[in-house]
Amino acid sequence: MKKIYKVGGHKFALIMPDNELMWRETGAYDPFFTEDESDVLFTVEMMDAIPDTSDKKRMHVSNESPEEACITLYDWRGQWLLEAAPSSTAPVCLYFITDKAFKKAQFMSLNDSGFSLGTLMMLMYAFATAQKNTLMMHSSVTVKDGKAYMFLGKSGTGKSTHSQLWINNIEGCELLNDDNPVLKIEDNGEVRVYGTPWSGKTPCYHNLNYPVGAIVDLHQAKTNMIHRLPLVLAYKALYVSFSGYRFIKEMADGLHSTTEKVVTKVPCYSMNCLPNADAAFLCYNTVTQ
Repeated sequence: MKKIYKVGGHKFALIMPDNELMWRETGAYDPFFTEDESDVLFTVEMMDAIPDTSDKKRMHVSNESPEEACITLYDWRGQWLLEAAPSSTAPVCLYFITDKAFKKAQFMSLNDSGFSLGTLMMLMYAFATAQKNTLMMHSSVTVKDGKAYMFLGKSGTGKSTHSQLWINNIEGCELLNDDNPVLKIEDNGEVRVYGTPWSGKTPCYHNLNYPVGAIVDLHQAKTNMIHRLPLVLAYKALYVSFSGYRFIKEMADGLHSTTEKVVTKVPCYSMNCLPNADAAFLCYNTVTQ
C-alpha cells in the first residue's frame, strides 16, 4: 500500500505492505493525506531485511542528552545509513538507508514502531526539504488573529509552557504545533509556518498554515524581559533550532540561505521569562505592536 502526504507544500510517499501493523501509527498523518501523486519529493519504503552493513563508516552521532533520541549517521556504499534509538541507553530500533539526495529511502523497524515512524519521516522530510526554502523547526507555535508566533529554546526551556500561557490568558489564541512545525518561505517571499504530523508529546496535528508574526527565543530567568535581536543574533537563534546536518555542504547551504532570508523578513526577539501570565502578556504586547 502506498499513501501520499503533503506537509508544508511538499509531498512524500510511504509504502508498506497492506497488512503491516505500523499503519496503525499513521493517525497523525491522516489530516495531511492527499490523492495527488504528482511531484512527490521523497519516497520511504519498508524493506524485507536489513542488509549486511558491517563495512559502514560512522560520520556523526546526534544525542543532546541521555534521555533524547540517539541517531547515528553512517556513509555506506555511496548511500547514507541511519540508526536510531529512543535514547543513548536503548537499543537501536530503526534502520534506514537513503540515497544521498534524500529522494528514496528503505527502512526497517525492530520495535517501538511509533518512535521509528515519527523519527524516520521527520528526518527524511528535514533532509529532503533543506534546499527548498524550508526549515523543520524545534518550536512551539501559537496563533492569534491570523498570525503565528514561534517560541524557540533548548529542550526544557518552557516553549510549550509559554504557548499554554498565551492560550490560557490571551483570548483567541490557539496552538498550531507544539514541537516540530515547518517554517517556509513561499514563492512570493512571505514567511509562513505550517502544522505537521510531528508535535512531540502534544497531539496537535493541524493541516493549517499562517504568516509568521514574530519568532521569540526563550530563556528561563527570575524576571521577565524581552528585546528585539539584531540580525546576527537572530540568525544564531534560528541556526540552533532547526533540523539538518551542517557538515553536508548542499544541505548546509540550503539551510543557511533560508535562515538568512527569514531573519530579514520576520522580527526576532530574545526573552528572559518566568512561567507566569505576566510573561505571556509582556511577550504578546511586545511582538504584536
